[in-house]
Amino acid sequence: MSKPKKLRSRKAGLPPGSLIHIGEIKTSKPSFSIIDFDERGLQETQLPNAAALGSQPRPFTTRWANIYGAPNPADLATIGNIFSLHPLVQEDILNNVQRQKIDAYEDYLYLVLHRYELKEGQFDLSQDQISLVIGRDYVLSFQERQSKTFEPVRQRLRAEHAGLRKGGVDMLAYSLIDSVVDSYFGVIEQLYDHAETLENNILGHATPATLEGIHQFKRCVSYLRRNLHPLRELLGTLHRDAGDFFRTEMQLYLRDVYDHTVHILESLEDLRDLATGLLDVYMTTISHRVNLEVRTLTVVTTIFMPATLIAGIFGMNFHEMPWLTSHSGFVYALGLMGLIASIMLILFWRRKFV
Repeated sequence: MSKPKKLRSRKAGLPPGSLIHIGEIKTSKPSFSIIDFDERGLQETQLPNAAALGSQPRPFTTRWANIYGAPNPADLATIGNIFSLHPLVQEDILNNVQRQKIDAYEDYLYLVLHRYELKEGQFDLSQDQISLVIGRDYVLSFQERQSKTFEPVRQRLRAEHAGLRKGGVDMLAYSLIDSVVDSYFGVIEQLYDHAETLENNILGHATPATLEGIHQFKRCVSYLRRNLHPLRELLGTLHRDAGDFFRTEMQLYLRDVYDHTVHILESLEDLRDLATGLLDVYMTTISHRVNLEVRTLTVVTTIFMPATLIAGIFGMNFHEMPWLTSHSGFVYALGLMGLIASIMLILFWRRKFV
């Protein structure tokens, strides 16, 4: 998992609200689209530039404007003028290393969410920032790059989903937030699959690469856990204090998303404990393997110690020694060494040392 370059020093000394893009540019060319809808119908439009957001007529009550990639301060300033966004909101949208949070303004809510993606079979975790502006009759969504996170919401709108079209802005905002939160479950499932693979590798034949995988797994889980904790606070605030923008009947839906977040955080706690357990199992496995090797060397050394002792005794320079002048003395000495070694080997075998 690569560490992102934050480059916060670029704003050092500048006044609040300065429009400077911070973070990685993930989209070479931004795109602008809107979906206008209500219970009467729906209209989708692809716009050529940011200025068209202000001139596009509104045939229906609710408008959802989605922007992929807005690193150009001029484009964001144009959007900010059209929807009367506070300079601090525009600054936060350009800052792609924000923590997940919610800011309440008089005419709209500003939310910062994160989308995570884990490459198949790797610990390469990527993070994208999603900014939502929830107004009285519109929703603005800013994404760093194109993704399918909100595609289920678009499909439901196109399929004339009665609840979503009639629900208006608060139902649309809930659906977008729910889509982001639900996308975390896919990442959690991938991490559980990685943990199972690491466990199989440890119990099969642990290697230094397995240890590196455990450390990457642990770092990935810690990173997710640290960044998702503010999401629970965000949704709790949205559930308690956003009555001006969400109807009473929507509170049940917001509480459901909050419950999903709690479940995700509990899963991350479980994964963190699992990562610690995997590291302990790895160290225990390596220690057990070393103990087996040391035991084998000890058995071999012990078996040959009597032979070494006998050879040392017969190597002493005494004139009178048994078998020293006998033609069969060498054979007797070897036989004695072999007999003692055989007896010790049988004893070790019966005690299951070998």
